Amino acid sequence: MKLSNNKILITGGATGIGLGLTERFIQENNQVIICGRRKEALQEVSDKFPGLITKVCDLSEESERIELYHWIAEHHSDLNVLVNNAGIQNWVDISDERFYDKAKSEIEINVIAPLHLTSLFTGLQSLDTVINVTSALAFSPLTKVPVYCATKAFFHSFTLSLRHLLKSKDIVVIEVIPPALNTDLGGKGLHSEHPAVADFINAVFQQLKEGKNELTFGYSEMLSKATPTEIQGMFKRMNP
Repeated sequence: MKLSNNKILITGGATGIGLGLTERFIQENNQVIICGRRKEALQEVSDKFPGLITKVCDLSEESERIELYHWIAEHHSDLNVLVNNAGIQNWVDISDERFYDKAKSEIEINVIAPLHLTSLFTGLQSLDTVINVTSALAFSPLTKVPVYCATKAFFHSFTLSLRHLLKSKDIVVIEVIPPALNTDLGGKGLHSEHPAVADFINAVFQQLKEGKNELTFGYSEMLSKATPTEIQGMFKRMNP
């Protein structure tokens, strides 16, 4: 994809990897729109980047996803990049009495929402790029976050199919595959020992400049290229 002069929607663009993508795309001379559930978080980013456009939207609600699409189609019909980034992670055991409810919320946000948004936004005549943020855990799960890993494995598989399905529409599909990074995903402090988001973003944009469509970094690069035997070994080490 071209790195400048795009109009880009980033879901969950106010925090974590989404915020890193927002900042860098703005630096690369793009018009960026971000959406999220928390008005305060959106406002904080908007205060930092006055040209940023924000939209409060709860992606767990089907009606709000539809409303987001119609708002974009009416006010930003030249949008050409959709970034499916929003996601949640629950550290939960199968014996947790709220396991099912937490699992449903993860599936709604991590799977149903991006599938729905993709089906809606591919109806825009201007759309030429879809970027899906998956995870290294799509390849070898961490059993402390079992549903999150399963949703990312689903999303990785869907992205491979989507790349093939959208060829006839000349829509490029790019997969961003992060390893664990120092974000608040899953809770504050859980990932503080992992690499900084900024380092990951720098690596991602270098790969974009090289024309790659599967963007990895560190541990995610190793996992994405691992053999089945190597993945079995990694699974044992990750889940002693």
